[in-house]
Amino acid sequence: MLETGLILRALARNKIGAMLIALQIALTMAIMVNAIFMIQDRQQQMKRASGLDEANTFYLTNTIFGQDYNIISHLQTDLNMIRNTPGVVDAIQINAVPLSGSGWSMALQHQPGEDQDAVGSAIYMVDEHALNSLGLELIAGTNFSQADVEIRKDGQSTWPAKTIITKAFAENLYPDDWQSAIGKTVYISQNQPLQIIGVIKAMQAPWNGWNGVERSMLVPFHREAKGGYYFIRTEPGQRDALMPIIEKALAESDKERIIRRVTTVEETRKRSYQQQNATNKILMTVVITLTLITGFGIVGLAIFSINRRTKQIGTRRALGATKGQIMRYFMMENFLISCVGILIGSVGAVALNMWLVNSFNLSPISFELVAFGVVALFIVGQLAVLYPARKAALIPPATATRTI
Repeated sequence: MLETGLILRALARNKIGAMLIALQIALTMAIMVNAIFMIQDRQQQMKRASGLDEANTFYLTNTIFGQDYNIISHLQTDLNMIRNTPGVVDAIQINAVPLSGSGWSMALQHQPGEDQDAVGSAIYMVDEHALNSLGLELIAGTNFSQADVEIRKDGQSTWPAKTIITKAFAENLYPDDWQSAIGKTVYISQNQPLQIIGVIKAMQAPWNGWNGVERSMLVPFHREAKGGYYFIRTEPGQRDALMPIIEKALAESDKERIIRRVTTVEETRKRSYQQQNATNKILMTVVITLTLITGFGIVGLAIFSINRRTKQIGTRRALGATKGQIMRYFMMENFLISCVGILIGSVGAVALNMWLVNSFNLSPISFELVAFGVVALFIVGQLAVLYPARKAALIPPATATRTI
């Protein structure tokens, strides 16, 4: 208790330096905790399951330039060839790819007409092979049949009679009981009915930053369009070997189209989250830099304080203070400064998080993360003051007899 009083009186004689370090610790605390919080939030987003068999799937673009081209006939020929290739599990034509950044969206509503509460969704146009080709898990209802699949021409505005939706979409449409979605009729384009015949566990939309990224729906369409994707699923371990084989077979089978952009779903995921990864690296750099600056600030203040009190330290040593007691004095001094800074920083961290929650629709910060920041900065502070404290402990008692 006596030592604490001496420390407080010494700090009172050097208020500016102590306050600056305390404020620096507070700023570091507020920024560090929220930066780590945002890093964790982005990492959780990047870990979300797309719903696909990512390790064994790839896709390519099929762009037709030939005139008088029978698109549907060639489509069936292509799909049969791909599906019959050894090592291929299944294949489909699809209008968009999850996490690719480009796709279609529409909204569904419970009742026909305008001014209804519609819920947006990504739309994937597929056939009855979609579940097997994409690696989706059907958790309720049934799959499309071959008879359900219709031909969609460019510019067509009508929709088929059936749809399969994701569980997240079903929960949004029927929050009380998502399984009750099976057999229900919903409306697209305000007044066209669609019957929900199945629910899949997950399939993400093409846009990872969209708040409805888990809301997707499948509709049974073959597109009669001169551009589109072929999506292929292979047996485990066969994907990389089959990619060039299928690309070459398609290119050589028809000279009136271009086959390009052969891409794995894993590559698409990586590209989709490039910005989030870069932001995380920047935030981590900021956290490390601020922590180092704070540590060096503590070292600088401690050395400055020791240099000013060299004779005083020598006097204490001459009066019997041990090296351990001198080290403990300066480490306690730093501990008290850190307590003030961390207390202010904790309040600042919570206040900053409240602003982030209100401005960017983030979840509130956890107590565990604040506690981590408290412990981390206490450790950084004690490690930073360790060298100056050891230096102070080495000051000899004879220093007390020297004049300034």
